[in-house]
Amino acid sequence: MKTLFKWTLGIFAFFFAASFMGGLMEGRWKNTDSEIALVHVNGLLMDSSGTVRQLSKYRRDPKIKGIIVRIDSPGGSVGPSQEIYDEIHKLKEAKKIVYASLGSVAASGGYYIACAADYILANPGTLTGSIGVIMAFNNLEELAKKIGVAPAVIKSGEFKDSGSPLRPIEPKERKLLQKVVDDVHEQFVQAVSSSRNLSEKDVRLFADGRIMTGRQALEFKLIDEFGGLERTIEVMGQKIGIVGYPSILEEKEEVPFIDWLVQSIASKGYSQSILPTLVPRLQYLWNP
Repeated sequence: MKTLFKWTLGIFAFFFAASFMGGLMEGRWKNTDSEIALVHVNGLLMDSSGTVRQLSKYRRDPKIKGIIVRIDSPGGSVGPSQEIYDEIHKLKEAKKIVYASLGSVAASGGYYIACAADYILANPGTLTGSIGVIMAFNNLEELAKKIGVAPAVIKSGEFKDSGSPLRPIEPKERKLLQKVVDDVHEQFVQAVSSSRNLSEKDVRLFADGRIMTGRQALEFKLIDEFGGLERTIEVMGQKIGIVGYPSILEEKEEVPFIDWLVQSIASKGYSQSILPTLVPRLQYLWNP
């Protein structure tokens, strides 16, 4: 038991030290002569503040002509996805060129962000699409009975505790929640339609939550060409008129250890079983 405790303590100490030293040694690396900025969107989209702050900063920087948003995310909460999407449109209104580079996965909320860009590049094997919405609840009623927990709820309206894990969802509640999901799904369809210059009818043909490869996405006109991050930098440099390989302005975000830990747990597949129970939310999320 003592050995296990020492190992656990040692692992936590290692990651804490690595996180701390990484922040001291790496900090925020910048190339102030760059005309192209690179912004990373990684992991579950639970908070947009860091990404929005970077995009907003580059929008106000007269030296920056183009921004590449590198996305490697299965999506996440609706609000953060929409906030980043809106910030990209603000960049375009400010006459900045915005390209999206899709990594291993840029699905659901990850694609919601990407579709706001002027041009989208992905690898043929990139997993993308998943245009859909999910709201998940776990029913812990039987478990609560076994451990002797009985809910006592005082509420202001009949729908105030809809989705409670301590009782089944009533048919009228399910109908209400389905309308909420449908409305948010419609917002997704409209965003893809307007951003990609596709009719809503055409978008609905594949807006059923299905995941797809980059090659399939090209056929559906959800991306513009194949290519990784290096190709995206090259194409944007040509668009801006830079001779030679462009230098890149990149801000390295310092991720707090607890945030890294939560992201790591969620990425291991626990989000489906744990997160919906603790924090029910609308999600643009692909989570097989």
